[in-house]
This record gives sequence, structure tokens and C-alpha cells, in this order.
Amino acid sequence: MIGDDKSKVSTEHGQTGERLALEYLTRQGLTFIEQNVRYRFGEIDLVMKDGKEWIFVEVKYRSKNQYGGALNALSSGQLKRLRRAAEHYMQINNIDASCRFDLIAIDAGQIQWLPNAF
Repeated sequence: MIGDDKSKVSTEHGQTGERLALEYLTRQGLTFIEQNVRYRFGEIDLVMKDGKEWIFVEVKYRSKNQYGGALNALSSGQLKRLRRAAEHYMQINNIDASCRFDLIAIDAGQIQWLPNAF
């Protein structure tokens, strides 16, 4: 039961970060397409568009500026899974367009947007 509570808090924490990132990116002129796209081998936090370019966004959120911060929270394994998920997303949706991978890092309410982060 305690593990379920921790998982729920973690999910709510992630949703808060994604909501903040989505609001920020739409204010920057990007168009929202989809959120929390999950496959057995990876997940895409946000799918956005900037004109004709598809943007796959990884959101890292830290409510407190500790443990190296949100910018340092992205592992090489997560990058591989995100790339694989994005490739699959484009394939199953018959998307033949350019794309990029952005990172939104939120530390204690401060948002950093890194277009073409990886």
C-alpha cells in the first residue's frame, strides 16, 4: 500500500511538470499534438509541432533544486528509449517530416527550454 502512495505522488509530480512545460511551449508558439505517448519500450512526454517540424519533448521536473537538478536527470538509456519511441510514433502515424528532440528542465519553478537538446 505504501508503494502505491509513492507511485501516485511520483505520477502527480510528473503531471505537474508536463502541465507547466505544455503551458510554456504553447506560449512560445508551439502547437500541442499529444501527451504521454507510451509504448512498451519507451515514452514520449509531449508531442508538439513548430510549423511543419515535429517536436518530441522530454520533461524533467524537480520541485526543489537538488540532486544535480533537472538538466542532469536525463540518462543515456532514457535518450535511447525516447528516440525509439519517436521513430515508432512517426512510422505508425505515417509522418514524413523533420523532427527534433527538445528538453524542458524545470527546477524549483524555473523553466529551461533546450531545443534540439539531443
